[in-house]
Amino acid sequence: MTEFNFDGLVGPTHNYAGLAQGNLASMQHQGFFANPRAAALEGLSKMQRIAKLGIGQAVLPPHERPSVTTLRQLGFTGNDAQVLQKAASTDEQLLRLCSSASAMWTANAATVSPSADTQDGLLHITPANLSSMFHRSIEAPTTLRVLRTLFKDPSHFVVHEPLPSGAQFGDEGAANHSRLHTEAGTVELFAWGRRSWGEAAAPQRYPARQSYEASAAGARAHNLRASVPLLWQQSPAGIDGGAFHTDVLAVGNDNVFLLHEQAFVDSEGVITQLKERLGPSLHVVHANGLELPLADAVRTYPFNSQLLTKPDGTMTLAAPMEVKDSTAAHHFLCRAMEEVEPINEILYLDVNASMNNGGGPACLRLRVELSDLEKQAVNGRVFLDDALHQDLTAWVTRHYRDRLTFADLSDPNLLTETRTALDELTQLLQLGSIYDFQGAPCL
Repeated sequence: MTEFNFDGLVGPTHNYAGLAQGNLASMQHQGFFANPRAAALEGLSKMQRIAKLGIGQAVLPPHERPSVTTLRQLGFTGNDAQVLQKAASTDEQLLRLCSSASAMWTANAATVSPSADTQDGLLHITPANLSSMFHRSIEAPTTLRVLRTLFKDPSHFVVHEPLPSGAQFGDEGAANHSRLHTEAGTVELFAWGRRSWGEAAAPQRYPARQSYEASAAGARAHNLRASVPLLWQQSPAGIDGGAFHTDVLAVGNDNVFLLHEQAFVDSEGVITQLKERLGPSLHVVHANGLELPLADAVRTYPFNSQLLTKPDGTMTLAAPMEVKDSTAAHHFLCRAMEEVEPINEILYLDVNASMNNGGGPACLRLRVELSDLEKQAVNGRVFLDDALHQDLTAWVTRHYRDRLTFADLSDPNLLTETRTALDELTQLLQLGSIYDFQGAPCL
């Protein structure tokens, strides 16, 4: 099995609308002008640096934004230009919601269970419904279509429908899911923030997005072997401190697990459970609030690093550049490297455009473990090599604006530019029609 990081390409309408309550960076940067071209090139640079380590790297296409389909569902009529202008003059916030490029954070795109973990020997994928935030909930139909286009071979893959929408089954995807593996066994850790029925401690300031019921349903749907799933609650204090997803305060890979004491309710308890299942070869590095204050962890995202196994079996921590500006965060990652023998490198990445909206390196990728046969069955030209990186860099440079403000979202020319770019992208990635404006079928 080889792990591939499917990174989301930053979309042409990348902007700072401050739409995500509880995401402190998003809220703090509301109203800043954006540079979509620079943001997309940052993301591509990150992908290339990961690929150069010998680690599997692939891409997922951005979604069409503004979503004219959604605006029409909400009652705006006329041609596409009129729909945008009516939305802008009637409800500017609604246009912002329908223009978000948040699908770039593919850690929220879906939850993935590799075939090694399932009873039927198939790789299972469940696209997230993201029902807790309107601007993200509209991603699910396109995400489903994209994933069923890529993973369409039924002899290898099952791409489920998203869970039913609604607060009770709010599902945020792999940002609340970790997979750990040792010679003693495998654990897929499904984190949740609230119960839809039954009692559980709840955050007081910001919403808990992932429900227990969604995590339990996802584990059932993936037909996991009985010993694999473990459900555990996020810390309400961590959520109130800005850790809206588990991957803000915890990261796991193979036999290594790094976490902050505010990642989970009873963090010592989850560590005990993991060690009982995975044995003595599990390495855990646990930060407390004295070593790494919660505010520093949320501001700089050391746990939102990518913890990556290289071909020689050693590991790299690919961390956001902001960690270097925090003595506490930098020292924690250095301690992790000192204490865990497989970790021999910290690679600092510049993903500032993403960080300003609350997404670090780990937010930008969906982890998918594939056998050689499964990789061959993936449809499209999505595995990154030098040629694809060059093609995508040229594509971004041709089509993306270098400055975007809220006023631009109602510009019909932006919609035309975006559709022209995406139509070319689907040809470049050999995906066929996946967007509504292309007349893509429902899958």
